[in-house]
Amino acid sequence: MKRAGMAAVLTILTAAACTDDLVVVDGSIPDAPRALAASYYGGVVTVSWQLGPAWDGEPFRVYSRRVGTSGWSFIAEVTSCFADECVYEDINVAGGVSYDYYVTAVGFDGTETASANVVRVDVPDPTPPPIPDAPWVVALDGANYVTWGTAARADAGFSHYRVYLDDGTSAFLLGETDSEGFLDLLVENGSTYAYFVSAIDVDGHESQGSVLAEGTPRPDFSGEWVWDYFAVPGSSGFRFAEDELDDPILSGDDAARHFRLETDIDGWWLVPGPNTSVHAFSYATTALKCGPAADEGCVDLSAAPLTDYVTDDIQLAAQESYVLRVVGNDGQLHYGVIRVTLLGFDQNDDPIMIFDWAYQLQPGNPNLAPSRSSPATVRGR
Repeated sequence: MKRAGMAAVLTILTAAACTDDLVVVDGSIPDAPRALAASYYGGVVTVSWQLGPAWDGEPFRVYSRRVGTSGWSFIAEVTSCFADECVYEDINVAGGVSYDYYVTAVGFDGTETASANVVRVDVPDPTPPPIPDAPWVVALDGANYVTWGTAARADAGFSHYRVYLDDGTSAFLLGETDSEGFLDLLVENGSTYAYFVSAIDVDGHESQGSVLAEGTPRPDFSGEWVWDYFAVPGSSGFRFAEDELDDPILSGDDAARHFRLETDIDGWWLVPGPNTSVHAFSYATTALKCGPAADEGCVDLSAAPLTDYVTDDIQLAAQESYVLRVVGNDGQLHYGVIRVTLLGFDQNDDPIMIFDWAYQLQPGNPNLAPSRSSPATVRGR
């Protein structure tokens, strides 16, 4: 074992602030801890130090005292370090109190050698930041986008947010973010997930959780198209698909269709199929969904209305969203939405509709607050 000296000594080996408290008796002198530091975060004081070059596996002792008191207390022994650095976390600290710390290396004969300095940490009062605004969830295909307002950010000590998943009995930390949004990719279409958000300040204090918000991811698709029934009848029907391997385009005569496209002198029409009804209002939207990185002012339809469905043919308009209530593969009612992006003609001058769509796999779940709606035009009225 390496020793700083083998002669018997009677000396005081301590930092200036504790010269009257720690006496080293006869024995070898272990290498002292180096670069002692301490910091506070989230109710914990973390004390760290580096190993001396002559360290030979000796343990360390951590001492502490409240500022304003004279007596030091032995609070922990540390026997393992990692990558030439040792760490101890002191959780027994009180808000509004300052603490001093020093560390000694302990020789195998009991000799202690103190760090060259004492470190002081001011523990703040644990006043948490404001609770974040109530979140809401944008249901996506294979993902949920959780977002909320900026009220907690106005606090002078604000640092970031934590996002939790709540399963009804316990909560799990999903992650942290410094923005008012979080994309959960660890979800499955057709399952409902509940989230809440807390705010963290620069000292690591955490607010209470926000209210819960739920989201149910569902399949969606961009850039689908169907032709006019009177021009290309075999590709004029559509059925919401539950699996990406299923082709949603059907014949306009297929009894399984949820709707087909028809045109006449008055325009393009959504013609409901068997067991399908359409909401009597269309919704002016800028996108099928306003998820991550959506443009400012994005407007979508995130929840289906529960009443006012009709079985009439509905006239279509570009940049409008239409909600359908259909019978799914399970024989139960489901909600779906289409957003028309273009009404026009192909190279053969055949009428065509290009649209985006989303479909909720959970029966009866409307998870798709519209901001503006207008009565849909019904054929013949």
